[in-house]
Amino acid sequence: MAGSVPILRVLFTLGPRRRPTGWLAHAIKPYAALVAVGVIYAATYAIIHPWALASIFLCAVYGLLFLLVGASPRSHPSRPSLVDWACSLSSIATGIHFALNASAIVLRIPELDPLTDWNIVFGYCLLLLTLEATRRTTGLGLTLIVLVFVAYNFLGHLLGGVLHHAHIDAEYFLDMTVYTNYGINGLPVRVAASYAFMFILFGTLLHRAGGGAFFFNMAASLSGRQAGGPAKIAVISSGLYGMVSGSSVSDVVTTGSITIPMMKRLGYSGALAGAVEVSASTGGSLLPPVMGAAAFVMVEYTGLPYRDIAAAAIVPALLYYLSVYSQVHLRSLKLGLRGLSRDEIPPWNATMREGGRFLIPLAVLLLALLLGYSPTFVAVWGTLAVLAVAVLRIKGRLGLRDLYETLAETTSRVLAVTGACAAAGMVIGGITLTGLAQKVAHLVYAVTDAELLLSLLLAATVTVVLGLGMPTVSAYILAAVLVGPLLADLGVPTLAAHMFILYYAILSAITPPVAVAAYAAASIAEDNPLHIAGMAVRLSLAAFIVPFAFVYGTELLLQGGPLQIVFSVACAGIGVVLLAVSMEGYWRAPLSWWTRLLFAAAALCFIVPGYLSALSGAAVAVVAFVLARIADERPKGS
Repeated sequence: MAGSVPILRVLFTLGPRRRPTGWLAHAIKPYAALVAVGVIYAATYAIIHPWALASIFLCAVYGLLFLLVGASPRSHPSRPSLVDWACSLSSIATGIHFALNASAIVLRIPELDPLTDWNIVFGYCLLLLTLEATRRTTGLGLTLIVLVFVAYNFLGHLLGGVLHHAHIDAEYFLDMTVYTNYGINGLPVRVAASYAFMFILFGTLLHRAGGGAFFFNMAASLSGRQAGGPAKIAVISSGLYGMVSGSSVSDVVTTGSITIPMMKRLGYSGALAGAVEVSASTGGSLLPPVMGAAAFVMVEYTGLPYRDIAAAAIVPALLYYLSVYSQVHLRSLKLGLRGLSRDEIPPWNATMREGGRFLIPLAVLLLALLLGYSPTFVAVWGTLAVLAVAVLRIKGRLGLRDLYETLAETTSRVLAVTGACAAAGMVIGGITLTGLAQKVAHLVYAVTDAELLLSLLLAATVTVVLGLGMPTVSAYILAAVLVGPLLADLGVPTLAAHMFILYYAILSAITPPVAVAAYAAASIAEDNPLHIAGMAVRLSLAAFIVPFAFVYGTELLLQGGPLQIVFSVACAGIGVVLLAVSMEGYWRAPLSWWTRLLFAAAALCFIVPGYLSALSGAAVAVVAFVLARIADERPKGS
């Protein structure tokens, strides 16, 4: 095990974020702001061919990425190297070539019209830049996956059996991967250049205006004095912040810097404090109205309206937070962890008077969703609402300088997402060329004999493994391409199948051995990241079970009759609370192992959809509660 840690560190170490100083800092910021303005213009007003939009955006972001993200941990913290400058300038030159020749490129017929010499040169340049950008922003793990798929493109014709495909030469590979909508400049990067960017802008502006502080104060006012108050503050505030940030790692770093030290000060172990924050932050990517970049990719892949996806995500996300909150409550009672004193809690009236207006942008987002606006314009309306709130706010009112800083910061925050999306597009191009998705489905059928439960277990495993050490959006894209068609062939509804994949892609952020969100919390909690990840998985166990429930019964996705939906949601809510009791082994008093097993069995019966299973769960739960009551009333020491 000791020898495996350095290997994991090598595979998943990212390039350090550089903080330029002097003239370079003054040059980078207006460039980043200008990129943001260009994206906003393209997303809201201009009519640009999808390939041109993706390629120009990608190269513009790369021009910034290689200056702000170092090549290795030993990179200078503020000064780019000659290699960094070469990569940055090559990116800008490639973008200029694509911009000047966009009309000719989008009108040519792939395979029939030969590539020019300059197209070949800049095409290979973009391939190499994408590999290096992927390595810096997501680590060597995803880069190796990309290289394996590239190798399969060129060597798969030498394989026998189901994995065999026709010979693919270098120019054909370059043509399809760079100069069509099915490769690097395909759907994932287009999402990053539109929906994802606009929602990141919304979250960045809301936080700069003071929304993050308001969410924390509101959570503290609601639950700060209860048993385990700081942990409950972390659950509520991280959920609220994650609801608009859409990034588990960003949420951990932002809210965790406050909640983790607070929990440790009141007696929580570093691992427990980190695990609570990681679990709460991860759930933010599941909670509408934003949900993160992967949800926007789902819109494109499935063709479903974002409104339907956001609506379907509400109940599973609330079940997730109900489970985490219940476990935190029971753990706090079991360990005797106290809440905050009255002096440490901001008054509710003052909190709402000062920041209650930050609820307006969330209401605007929901209204825009209900009215059926596209994700881009949902984010636009939400951003305009934040601006209106910030202008009306006397204390901390935003000025032009703040808007300029927000634009530059948004572009900086989209670097990692863009690198991951480009890498995923490269893999998708290879899968499209070779027909690998159908081959994988064939292999899975052979292993599972087309049995739904086994296929779901395998799909969940594949998604989590693909997501180790990479952003959620990459994990979702790869899994959607590889196992999405399999679930469709098994008759799983499109919405349920892709929500299932999305859940496990998000949960890969807390799943050992990599657990990127846990590593982010470890530096704040000063504890073992694998220990934090293990505890976070335990706190988030309901999220690993609920996706199976909404595949077998889509009522949890608000699909079905009203009475069925109400019944299924109520049963699932009871089930996740019982699961929390089982996991913590506590209900008014510590529980024996057999009583915990009964609570677990009752929980599963309630979560599994159906009247008979709910009736069985109720019977088992009654027995479990009776045994727990008897144990509680038994004289101590008997």
